[in-house]
Amino acid sequence: MNIRLKKNFIGISYALIYAVLSSCTAENKNHLTPIFNGQDLKGWHVIGGEATYDVKNSEIIGTTVSNTPNTFLATDATFTDFILELDFKTDSVSNSGVQIRSNSLPWYRDGIVHGYQVEIDPSKRAWSGGIYDEKRRKWLNPLEDNKPAQTAYRPNDWNHFRIEAIGDTIRTWINDVPAAYLIDDMTKEGFIALQVHSIGAKGKPGVEIKWRNIELITENLNAYSKKSPLEPIVTKNNLTFQEQKDGWQMLWDGKTTNGWRGAKSDSFPEKGWEIKNGELSVLASGGGESTAGGDIVTENMYANFEMKTDFKITKGANSGIKYYVDTELNKGEGSSIGLEFQILDDDVHPDAKLGSHEGSRTVASLYDLIKADTTKHMNPIEEWNTAHIVSKNNKVEHWLNGVKVLEYDRGSEDFLKLVSESKYKDWPNFGLLEKGNILLQDHGDLVSFKNVKIKTYE
Repeated sequence: MNIRLKKNFIGISYALIYAVLSSCTAENKNHLTPIFNGQDLKGWHVIGGEATYDVKNSEIIGTTVSNTPNTFLATDATFTDFILELDFKTDSVSNSGVQIRSNSLPWYRDGIVHGYQVEIDPSKRAWSGGIYDEKRRKWLNPLEDNKPAQTAYRPNDWNHFRIEAIGDTIRTWINDVPAAYLIDDMTKEGFIALQVHSIGAKGKPGVEIKWRNIELITENLNAYSKKSPLEPIVTKNNLTFQEQKDGWQMLWDGKTTNGWRGAKSDSFPEKGWEIKNGELSVLASGGGESTAGGDIVTENMYANFEMKTDFKITKGANSGIKYYVDTELNKGEGSSIGLEFQILDDDVHPDAKLGSHEGSRTVASLYDLIKADTTKHMNPIEEWNTAHIVSKNNKVEHWLNGVKVLEYDRGSEDFLKLVSESKYKDWPNFGLLEKGNILLQDHGDLVSFKNVKIKTYE
């Protein structure tokens, strides 16, 4: 995950590399269009905290306020692909940033701003130009191994950002020095925003962060895009910088069947599953439960853990992620037995209206036991969603797209009562294993998975 120069450039000075690249791509900026008019904040609005924004001398001036959350001045418009250039200035201590492809959605933590942030970092760490994922995955592309970019920042002076967001690729420059190169496909569209970071009770109020010359282009981007000598950081089927620090591991390597087997065999199914383009897919076979390739399970068993995966469904699809699975329990027809994070097209599949309790078979529910929060957000068919299961000391949570949708205590009186009223009532010790396999279900519908990760606890 370290930032590295491509092998072609090893042994050549960084300054010389960039001089060559710059000479090949030199251009005027007539193609850029201002999105700040230099006079007022028309086309922008404030989200989050209570820091203030004003306009003076053709500059946007954000001012810190004590005891308020992060505050953002966001564009009214949203953008997908673009090249953005702007100048910024802050003091020696006030962290800030430029949000790109960011959103404030009512279903996501009460509308908190979330998305990619190009960091403004005046501290000794000097990660200005690095890419942080605000209120989601934290650091994606830090600058710890990019010394030229770290030293390019000018303290207490005006600095310049160039930011390219084209397709799944985000590249940044700080004062014309390449800073970040990220390939990540989590968010395709959102607003641009200028951050005044929270300072708490002990921070210094009244500090100003300034921006000017905010311009972008959204068309004919390939003609104006610049090459970067940096090696890209790719997040697909890889741990992010923050996940590495936090002890996560890949549960599927994105390429092979290593670590997985059939739930009712010692080897991976020869049919019914496909690995292609970094996606692990159970193929359509008519909607039957484990009638084609069958379920697959991890070779290892897990007790206290967090598990995350992105999943993508097709119209009318049914599948699931099971945990604390005992593959010895059901050797007959149907799926292996375990607690299940339901994956379902609620709008089409009839299971959404079934269950021992109404709605307990809808997406993200604890299948046939507990209904997920009805305010949950599911991205459209053929788009990726993120499932997250947390189980620590019998306390379990289901999360969908970054929002907790249910929680329960394994083994509690309430849990045992729910089991006694469900289709699992006749399975001994259902859901009470100390440890078990994790399972991806074959329910006869096309469903794909990627970014399958796990973190274990003592």
